Amino acid sequence: MNQTLIVATSGGLILQLAMVLGGHYSAFVRDNVFALGGMAISLLAGLVFAKLAAVGWTPSLAGGLVAGGVCALLGIAVSVALKDTAPMILVVGTLGSAVAGLLGAAVGKLLA
Repeated sequence: MNQTLIVATSGGLILQLAMVLGGHYSAFVRDNVFALGGMAISLLAGLVFAKLAAVGWTPSLAGGLVAGGVCALLGIAVSVALKDTAPMILVVGTLGSAVAGLLGAAVGKLLA
């Protein structure tokens, strides 16, 4: 299960970093994609975790929450370091993305 968490989180992080770098160079991405795009990526990370882990509901939801939250935390931290995002978003965005990861895991569990 730990390896599955690493796979889901790493995949989400790669997508988050791609979005953050795109937003650093494109105002359209920064202004219109960061919030919903980041949560969608975290939702996807949670869904991937639940589909790959093949464990019960509680571990699936917990793993989705962690995968979604961690990939967002790291992506947002880079965005804050690039001065493209306000530091407060590190807290708010991470929490929202963790919830999105949990929801993605629930969907993944239902589809499994």
